[in-house]
Amino acid sequence: MRFIHACQLAFLMGCASLGAASAQPVKAGAGTYFLTPKGSDKPMPSAPMRTEAMLKTAAQTNQWYSTLIFNSTPEAIFAYPLSVKPTAAGFEMALPGKEIVPTVRRDVEVHYPHKNPLLFTPTAFEPGPAKLAKAGDWSIDISMARGADDWLMTVAHGSPFVSMQVSRGDMRVRLPSDGRRLPVVDPRVLVLQVGDKAYALFGPAGVTWESVSTTEWTARLPAGKGYLSAAALPDAQPATLELFARHAYAFITDTRVEWTYDPSRSQVETSFKATTRTLEGPDNGPLLGLYPHQWFQNASVQGRLGPAFDTIRGKIHVLAANSFQKTNTYSSFVPFWPAVGGTPRTAELDDLLKADKRTARRMMLQNGQGPYWQGKGIQRNIKLMDVAEQQGDQEGRDQLLAMVQKRMEEWFSGGNAKGYFHLDKSLGVVAAYPDEFFQVAQINDHHFTYGYWIRTAAEIALRDPAWAAQEQWGAMVDLLVADIATTERSGSAFPFLRNFDPYEGHSWASGIGLGEWGNNQESSSEAINAWVGLILWGEVTGNKALRDLGVYLFTAETEAINFYWFDIHGLVFAPEYKNVEVSMLFGGKYAHNTWWTDEPRQIKGINLLPITTASTYLGVDPGYVKRNLDALGPEVETYRKYGKLPPNPPPRDIWQDVFAKYGALADPTAALASWDRWGSVEVGETRTHALHFLLSLQQMGLPDFSVRADTLLYAVFKQPDGRKTYLAYNAGTTPMDVTFSDGKTLTVAPRTLGRVQ
Repeated sequence: MRFIHACQLAFLMGCASLGAASAQPVKAGAGTYFLTPKGSDKPMPSAPMRTEAMLKTAAQTNQWYSTLIFNSTPEAIFAYPLSVKPTAAGFEMALPGKEIVPTVRRDVEVHYPHKNPLLFTPTAFEPGPAKLAKAGDWSIDISMARGADDWLMTVAHGSPFVSMQVSRGDMRVRLPSDGRRLPVVDPRVLVLQVGDKAYALFGPAGVTWESVSTTEWTARLPAGKGYLSAAALPDAQPATLELFARHAYAFITDTRVEWTYDPSRSQVETSFKATTRTLEGPDNGPLLGLYPHQWFQNASVQGRLGPAFDTIRGKIHVLAANSFQKTNTYSSFVPFWPAVGGTPRTAELDDLLKADKRTARRMMLQNGQGPYWQGKGIQRNIKLMDVAEQQGDQEGRDQLLAMVQKRMEEWFSGGNAKGYFHLDKSLGVVAAYPDEFFQVAQINDHHFTYGYWIRTAAEIALRDPAWAAQEQWGAMVDLLVADIATTERSGSAFPFLRNFDPYEGHSWASGIGLGEWGNNQESSSEAINAWVGLILWGEVTGNKALRDLGVYLFTAETEAINFYWFDIHGLVFAPEYKNVEVSMLFGGKYAHNTWWTDEPRQIKGINLLPITTASTYLGVDPGYVKRNLDALGPEVETYRKYGKLPPNPPPRDIWQDVFAKYGALADPTAALASWDRWGSVEVGETRTHALHFLLSLQQMGLPDFSVRADTLLYAVFKQPDGRKTYLAYNAGTTPMDVTFSDGKTLTVAPRTLGRVQ
């Protein structure tokens, strides 16, 4: 639990004296959280389906396999290229294939269902209920032990193998339909063609494969050699089988991701390493499967990649290695942009600022009193404060700052009758009440929700460091940080990177993994907002490790978005999928929809908002931005013909401010012309901030990602005529010299935004 102050750690580990026993309050600086819910508020769900050792750790919520720990009958677990599912009858393993499913909106969803699996069972005993026995960074062990009899399966992202170990007896495999045995020389290996898919089973030396029927085989295992590995094959070529056989006996025992951020080069180096144990034969190491974001333009693996599986994430190429590396450029940002002036619309900006200040308090309560809407409300006002500050309205800035601080303090103090934080130490989860979007009941969306709070706290701390001190409100912010961004593995306080999936490179939103399609994430942009919060909070509090973690998460997730939500490289989406973007990404499907509406403007906007100065990553491909927005008109027309129109439809221009700001990342002048001062405003935005954003890009130009800097917080913009604007923010207490990669230099005073052209 690296990112929690020592005093706060003592509280979380139970070293603090408790107050009234009924609510069990715990002091954290000036704040208070509770060890039990208040009054009739319901607790979070239990996660009983873990082995005794795993029950001593914080619950592994919000992961690709979290269905396993909450349910005695878990849903399918998607670990491409495979899917698996523990059942009462045994352990299922399948190679998902593509299915195209039309929708009422005349588009399609792309499904890769867990279907037609192979079913494995021990012959000497009945399998027990499935439990999580171990969790690596992208691998898990599943125990289906019963009494003294043990049966253990290892599953990993990217791995085409499931390894199995049984304490006694033989293993049986049942096929979904007639299987044809393919000829092989090695008697340990059984290769089966089942329909259009090929599978290979690798037993120990001395194994005997007995055919019970055309749909059933038994592996007679020699005494003391109770192991077997099963693989799906990308093809039935002899060379492929030979490759798989060389690595079939390297059983994965752990997986680990490491990251390093180099501010001097603005680069993030990520390494992936699998630890294995070879059960027989030479130690050839594992066979890993690399997703497109891992192998595309990765010079370190070019020329080393093997055959590929066609999957929902695009082609997964196998790599014969126990590790690989990936280098990415960190596309930085600054917390806010400078004042705009010298434009005919400056007076309009001033008028909007006055109006928004008058309604600022009401804007914090516009859509609800739960932690998500309150989080959007406080960040909305802190972004309004940015504009007031930069435009020289010091009085307005101070009023807005004090207003947001007061609202956060009401929640953090524990004395707010409507909202408070609860730490369930048995699970290692922080919940916020009142429950909203099943954030308590299903542990959903913690990074979305707490991201707004953490980012707002960080931007307060840029102006008022004393407010963020541990003895004041910093300890409560650290509690929220720890909930979503603890890096300790197998700890009892919080799980490792609760929402983040290091191998797929993005987050998952569902806490307990409900549904046949595995975990999911809708608003990728709100995940980015959370990682921006970590970067800023780590920087302003001097926590370098947290800052670097935030940079890693931000960089990884922005890359994953460009592959799996936007497919800007054209490597992922099925040709039948005509939408420009994915709005809902699941383990087993992707779709152009939302959880609450199929109205296309909200479908598109949910992966854009909140658009702030940290959203420039959305403009890495201006051509894609234009294609995405060009699709909106036809999608709206189709929806009005075929969609499920609600009784009270939203405004026809709903979120027009979001789309204008997004469009400004490709064409600022056209975007500014499209924005309607009197039009719809998304509840996380203000008219003032929207206009300031648009005017800023009109004056500075588009983001220039070709230029890097030797500092954390910077941004470069380029006009069509080649003129550039360089920005850098200094969160420290001494002047800072910044050098950009094209030779431009800038000296920035403490706690200020520097600018040079």
